[in-house]
Amino acid sequence: MEILQKIMSGFSLDLGPVKEPLGFIRILEWIFTICAFATTGEITANFGYPFRLQSQSYVIAHCNGTRNVTYLQGDFSSSAEFYVAVGVLGFLYCTFTLILYLGYQQIYRETSRGPTIDLIVTGIFAFLWLVSSSAWGKGLTDVKYATDPERLIFHCLPDVCTTKSHPSMGRLNASVLFGFLNLILWAGNCWFIYKETPFHKPANPPPNAEEGVSTS
Repeated sequence: MEILQKIMSGFSLDLGPVKEPLGFIRILEWIFTICAFATTGEITANFGYPFRLQSQSYVIAHCNGTRNVTYLQGDFSSSAEFYVAVGVLGFLYCTFTLILYLGYQQIYRETSRGPTIDLIVTGIFAFLWLVSSSAWGKGLTDVKYATDPERLIFHCLPDVCTTKSHPSMGRLNASVLFGFLNLILWAGNCWFIYKETPFHKPANPPPNAEEGVSTS
């Protein structure tokens, strides 16, 4: 209880950082991070996140009227789960830093440790967005190939099977796009956080014109 009182006593809401690139870009990161992992888990089809396709069955009709239940091929869960994990962790970090920016700005700027740690973590997330978005983009391409009705139809007789519908991949395509947008946001925000660190040295003030002038 005493720790909670200390935390609340140090809280001072200041919306000023939202008007600066540091806070505004963090809000954009928060929004686009939600969009990234949300669109990955939403798809209307007989398969979905985390895309272990070998556990999803479909029916093949034969010319004698019998039906054979078979399964899709491929396990693309690793890239999908890695991508979603980066999104969820990024969302949590954005939430934490927004609370720090808006409620504990004096603590954040009190020493150089806060901005320095923020810069390192943001840089790590930028790299993770690059890796996870690339991996998920490749995984999505493989998912599309493994679930292509035009390819699956060859498992049954052409005069019996016809393609009536295709899987809706619009949201999954958007998830990859949101991943690379997050990469741009997190990498770009590194510059504004860098300006808060001691590594960013201000320009040297011009020398005093009167300095060094001898008086008679």
